[in-house]
Formats: sequence, C-alpha cells, structure tokens
Amino acid sequence: MAESRPRVWVSQPLFDDVIARLGEYFEVVSTSQVSEYTPQQVSAALAEVDGALITLNERIGSEQIAGAQRLRAIANVGVGYNNLDVPALSAAGIIATNTPDVLTETTADFGFALLMATARRITEAERWLREGHWRQWSFQNLLGADLHGSTLGILGMGRIGQGIARRASGFDMKVLYHNRSRLPEAVERQTRASYVGFDALLAQADHLVLVLPYSKENHHLIDARALLQMKPTATLVNIARGGIVDEGALADALGNGRLAAAGLDVFEGEPAVDPRLLALRNVVLTPHIASGSLATRRAMVSLAVDNLIAAMGFGPDAGSPPNQIGA
Repeated sequence: MAESRPRVWVSQPLFDDVIARLGEYFEVVSTSQVSEYTPQQVSAALAEVDGALITLNERIGSEQIAGAQRLRAIANVGVGYNNLDVPALSAAGIIATNTPDVLTETTADFGFALLMATARRITEAERWLREGHWRQWSFQNLLGADLHGSTLGILGMGRIGQGIARRASGFDMKVLYHNRSRLPEAVERQTRASYVGFDALLAQADHLVLVLPYSKENHHLIDARALLQMKPTATLVNIARGGIVDEGALADALGNGRLAAAGLDVFEGEPAVDPRLLALRNVVLTPHIASGSLATRRAMVSLAVDNLIAAMGFGPDAGSPPNQIGA
C-alpha cells in the first residue's frame, strides 16, 4: 500500500495555479471562500495537518497548536508575523516562515502614494467634490502641504524604509531616519538619509512615515507624548502595524489641530477602525493594501509555497527554508 502523503491546510483562497504546486507533494485541504475563523476552528484545522499556509488573518499561539501533534511547519503569507507566537512555535519544534523582499518595492510605492494623498488632502478633496460643495474655484480652498523640499522622517529603516527614502530623492526631500541601529555609511549615502535620535525625528519631520516591525516594546510608540513633539503642520503615515500608534491619541491630535493629517493603511483592531478616525476628514484610510498589486501578491503566495515545501523537507531547500523566522 502506498504511503500516505503529508497533509497541509491552506487557510484562505489565494491563487489556484500557485497553490496547485503544493499538490505535487501534499494532500491539500483548502477553502474556496474568504473565511473568518474562531480560535477554536484554527485549532481544529491545525490538529489534522502536517503543515499550514496561512495569512495575517489567522492568529496562532500556544492554544492553537496544543493539539497539533503532527504540525511541522507554518508558512505565513506576509513579511510581518505578529499574528504568530514564534517562541511558542519554536518551543514546539514548528518551523515558521514569512515572505520578505518580494513586497518591498510595491509597499514603498504605496507608502509614498499614501504620503502624497495625505499631504495634499486628496481623499478629503474628492469627498468634498462628490458631496457637491464645489460651487466655484477658490484660491485658498483645501490647501495642503508640499513634499518637495520638505523633511521626511522615516521610523524603521529596513528594506521598505530604504525604498521610501530612494523615492524621496526625486522630490528633493531631506531624509532623516531612526532605527534600532544605524545603517552602514554606504547605505546612508545611497538613500541620502541621515540618522537622528527618536525625539529629534519627531521634532524635525514635516512628514513622518512608520515602517518598523511591531513588537511589545514599540506598542503605542506613537502616543500622546510623541504626537506632542511633532509639528502641528506635520503629517503621519503608518504602513507598518496598527498597534504602533495609539489611535485614540492620534484622533485627539487630528481633531484638535495638534497634527495636520494622517494616512493609515493599518489599524490596531483591524478590520475594525476606531469610529473617531472614521469621522475625521483629515485622515486617509485604506484597508491594509500596501502590498496589494497583483504581481506582488502572486509573488508572496509563491514564496510562501516554496517556504512550506522546503520546511516540510522537499525541494532544493529541503529542511532549511531561507525565510525561516527566528532561525
């Protein structure tokens, strides 16, 4: 009798032709519709499989893997992985992987687009027009902030932050950054970026873009105190993770004129959005789509498939996936 193949769970509908590659090695359990799972449903699904390919929607910690005796590997479709309790997975001998690099340039594109929309009040202007308020041209109507010649602050200078810095050079922006560690001099020259302390970054930036990974240490790093250090004419853009920003403090700052505008692609309780932010006109809101080009999303799924195949002991990188988290 033929030996049964390992079983893997694909948690959400992705790209059928890319996912089909898993069928060369595994029995694949998948769904045809976008699903919202309870923690108990995730636990039940993991208990029956040897591997899983998941998205940021699925949160997996010690409770979800408690009964997953067969589970050997989890491939996360995303560069971020705060939906995974990596120490718990490592302690259980479960390999976890992510999908870095392939989304860098697309996310940097979107970050800069969100920055421009925020500074120039584009969504606010469109909403105003659609509501029928435009009766005649006005010299002082919906005045925004310039990007060219301004100071861009980047908090988190990894691949995406560096991509945004490179784009800023075309707008003749002065680029400041703060990071856990200073970049090599050659990278600073290439990105035309200067390292400053955290408080100096807040105080000097005309536009601040958040591109740092989420951790317990930087939860609500941008809080009321931090916002008070920013210029009242400044803008804040977050394409990192929602929990980095205290959204209540941000709503207060935007509402009382302590901050000019904000652009948010991520939210602490997403898909729920703080009602105070929804009510404000000086905030641009997008539904976590910074990596959302067709080519990039296909590349992310393809890399996740490669990661899972390797983590499960197949393919050229068998047993040692190049994108293992915490390796």
